[in-house]
Amino acid sequence: MKWMQRWAMSLEQRWGIPSYSGWILVGLSIFFFGAATNTMAGWLYVISGITAGLLIVAATLPNRALKGIQVTRRAIAPVMAGEPLTVTIVLTNTTPRGKELLLVGDEVPEALDLCPVKAIEGLPPHESMTWSYQCLANHRGIYRWSRLYLRTAAPLGLFWCRRDRSVPARAVVYPQVLELSQCPLLDEVGQDSNIQVFHRHRAQPSTEGLTRALRPYRWGDPTRLIHWRTSARYGELRVRELEVLSSGETILIALDTATAWTSAAFEQAAIAAASLFTYAVRHEMNVTLWTPEFGLVRGVVDVLETLAAVQPQQGDVQKQPPADFSIVWLTQSATRSEIVPSQSHTLLWGDRSIATRASNSESAGLILAMDETQDLRSQLSDSPSPVLR
Repeated sequence: MKWMQRWAMSLEQRWGIPSYSGWILVGLSIFFFGAATNTMAGWLYVISGITAGLLIVAATLPNRALKGIQVTRRAIAPVMAGEPLTVTIVLTNTTPRGKELLLVGDEVPEALDLCPVKAIEGLPPHESMTWSYQCLANHRGIYRWSRLYLRTAAPLGLFWCRRDRSVPARAVVYPQVLELSQCPLLDEVGQDSNIQVFHRHRAQPSTEGLTRALRPYRWGDPTRLIHWRTSARYGELRVRELEVLSSGETILIALDTATAWTSAAFEQAAIAAASLFTYAVRHEMNVTLWTPEFGLVRGVVDVLETLAAVQPQQGDVQKQPPADFSIVWLTQSATRSEIVPSQSHTLLWGDRSIATRASNSESAGLILAMDETQDLRSQLSDSPSPVLR
């Protein structure tokens, strides 16, 4: 039966295929022609000829109805995993005749779990209409598709005609970003080597003597840093930029994508990397993301897009993160946890026994066992509890 469905679809995409009423009319035409051949009655030949002519006209009209329709697609805004993805399509009738009774379908990837179809009653000449639909993006990733189809049986409803249009689409679904009120893990990176990477007075309600400059408010800035007098003067929110004492070190969040992962653990690691990076940026830390495939990546948008694209077992397994950084190493390989400097932290997914064996290595840094069955937010917000060496 599948080959019949493929044959019917191919016929509909190239020429046209009879609808249910069209098949009935085809049968009647054959019936009248057979009856006319047996009886030699002229009126039966006339009925058969009229029916055949009607079928020929009905087969050509749907193809003409689909011509002159221009389809464009607006850029799809990136979303976080679990949020609705909005797709907008614009259809324009470039002909002087109106288009009626159309079906528009977008062939989205199966991972988005949706088959959107729009019925259009009428599209006036030289006018456009906008079709927007939403689909829930449950999993991070970069989704690409290009085909959109127009389908109609107008005006007689005897033949279906379908024409595919190439309208490329690219949807970016970022990994979920957890709002961390605190993250002792990042605050303590580098302290094992007696280097205070960042000295901040975040907990003090008063910032007297620490203000370096005033800058426009950015999303995520603490409200306690707003300088209300200056904000009232300029008519926009201004926040105080605090003096940061830094040793020049950069925190490197390194996601080990070159080795094998379980699906659940890798998704949790991608969420952890996005959350840690966003937390560091929000608190004005000098932070960079590194993966074996993409190398060093900076900037929130670029980092989130990179984390949306990464997959396990991609990149050269021989590549190692730069040694001149304080590293937060995210991996599921116990042997790979030995390549980071001693002042860095390793988030190791897997059995705790594996993490314990990895922590016994002299070259390994601080090993933190992560449990993919536990709440990730609480694991990142709590004080690090290292595996005992």
